[in-house]
Amino acid sequence: MTKLPSLLCAATTLLVAASPYVSAQPRPRGALPDAIDSIAQSYLKDGRAAGMSIAVVKGTDTIALKAYGLADLEWSVPTPPRAVYEIGSVTKQFTAAAILMLRDEKKFSLDDDITTILPKYPTQGHRVTIRRLLDHTSGIKGYTELRGFGAMASRDLPKDSLLALFENEKFDFLPGDAQVYNNSAYFLLGLIVEKASGMSYADFVQKRIFDKVGMSDSRYCSERTLTPHKTHGYEMGPTGLVNKGYIVHTYPYSAGSLCSTAGDLAAWVRALHAGRVLSPVSYREMISPASLSDGTKLRYGMGLALHTFGGHRTIEHGGAIPGYLSEAAYFPDQDAIIVVLINTAGPVAPAAVTQSIADLLFGTITPTALAPPTNIAALAGRYTGVGRGAPMKVVVTADSGKLMVTLARLPAAAARYVGNDTWEVSDTRLTFGKNTAGAPTLRVDSSYGYSVLTRVP
Repeated sequence: MTKLPSLLCAATTLLVAASPYVSAQPRPRGALPDAIDSIAQSYLKDGRAAGMSIAVVKGTDTIALKAYGLADLEWSVPTPPRAVYEIGSVTKQFTAAAILMLRDEKKFSLDDDITTILPKYPTQGHRVTIRRLLDHTSGIKGYTELRGFGAMASRDLPKDSLLALFENEKFDFLPGDAQVYNNSAYFLLGLIVEKASGMSYADFVQKRIFDKVGMSDSRYCSERTLTPHKTHGYEMGPTGLVNKGYIVHTYPYSAGSLCSTAGDLAAWVRALHAGRVLSPVSYREMISPASLSDGTKLRYGMGLALHTFGGHRTIEHGGAIPGYLSEAAYFPDQDAIIVVLINTAGPVAPAAVTQSIADLLFGTITPTALAPPTNIAALAGRYTGVGRGAPMKVVVTADSGKLMVTLARLPAAAARYVGNDTWEVSDTRLTFGKNTAGAPTLRVDSSYGYSVLTRVP
């Protein structure tokens, strides 16, 4: 349901600036399947994950569609070819597509206030548009970050119970002022789909998307219904893998309750980007960078992040839900798809597996070095601002000519200067500046979030 943070097109006009990277040569085509096998096995070794399914497609060529490891650890059941996984927040792009379909049918406008569809929702005097739900800029409090959600997650209660948990919470920021990844927003989008279509969210996605794309192994997840070929989910405990925690699928809902296979998701990504799902206008909106109220361009569209895997432009989304991690990525410049599904919630990140496969397919990427400014010591300090569930805190130090950045609880990492007062740590961009009062600021753009922090004494 929640995208794990990274340290942070047809109109294949993906509006992401070209990155200053150079590339080594990719491996010859004939060696790719074995090399992908080796990558998968390297991530499964030492019991770090139970099983994995991978789909790799380039153009019309399916390079890999294979399962690895175990679907069930207790019975030592190998992962079957059409293994089903809970895909968490990869669900969000299906929800966004559903909203755009309904908009094209004139059910509403993306710039309508959500109260035109959900008249009883308390917006607390703010104007919250459907568009602001799609790009995580609404400011509504995210329910997965609320203390009461953990106790509720295992109880089979009506959807209204979850609404009651977050609807009266104070907004994190004014709509459009920042971007904070938000499951509450996508929960509300599911309610809008149901109200506007007259169908349940599960039925809409099944009939209008899965059936039409040919995703025969995909469905709305259930904690009770038996699902053929479904893998068991695991988590990493103190001494090894343990069974996943329990969650009722009333709550992830349109933010993260879909189940699918690597093959089905590859078919979905191909259909979406080939123009077989949405109108050209809606597709272009879905993959175009959203904007904050001040005009700042984000690296997120609608249910899809727009950034890079080591310099390769990517339209993607990942997901995390108890017992499962997922990644579905489209590489527009190469017309390639990589899907990675894992039935273990950590420590193996599907984004890391995707990066390894992308390096294999497209060549190893090495950033081009830019000379940093001479006054980096002036950038040092502690910065804080709006974050997901708690204030975001970033510590910046200057050490021997290097700018070192500590994001959240991650280890300090050397930042790479990319020009225009902007530095990168992995794929997270950090831009230094000043606010209207002249105070030092730090804009943190992880593609899944965008916050303006201020330096504190």
